[in-house]
Amino acid sequence: MTLRAGVVAVQGDVSEHAEAVRRAGEAHGRETEVVEIRDAGVVPDCDFLLLPGGESTTISRLLHDEGIAEEIVAHVEAGKPVLATCAGLIVASTDAGDDRVATLDLVDATVERNAFGRQKDSFEAPIEVAGLDEPFPAVFIRAPVIGDVGEGVEVLAEWDGRPVAIRDGPVVATSFHPELTPDSRMHGLSLFETDALAGEATPE
Repeated sequence: MTLRAGVVAVQGDVSEHAEAVRRAGEAHGRETEVVEIRDAGVVPDCDFLLLPGGESTTISRLLHDEGIAEEIVAHVEAGKPVLATCAGLIVASTDAGDDRVATLDLVDATVERNAFGRQKDSFEAPIEVAGLDEPFPAVFIRAPVIGDVGEGVEVLAEWDGRPVAIRDGPVVATSFHPELTPDSRMHGLSLFETDALAGEATPE
């Protein structure tokens, strides 16, 4: 059975996420078809979604303008996995700290945009992630800081005493860019290592 991964492609690291999810699928012995989502009507046919980085205000506006936002919410309500990274985390949060961002309220957390610094302050750091045996090489680029999280939110990783990866139900959200490394374990942990995929595969 082939799994269908939908990469929200209104803006952001689309090709990098597509390649990462293919590698993760191979590592888990699953054939994965990747589709790019720019219009409404694609999300309902996806087994899991990726919400990449980019400009959070632009991403949130386009998701609502194109009618994709409500489909993503329905996807999560159905228990299907989502990986949201950097700006994707901001859009997925319940409080982006910016009225210009129409959040999707997928993860019960507050965020602060660009809190790890501007583009020139980008860095890579090995971080311990719950569920991974070895440290993950996390790439931080204009990364948001995760602030308060709800009671049902699991903190998967921290850096400098602050959460940088969290899980809320079927949604994993990260401050960093896991797609900008050959290591696809975050994609595997978020999307393939879950019972939510049982019975959700798309026939070949």
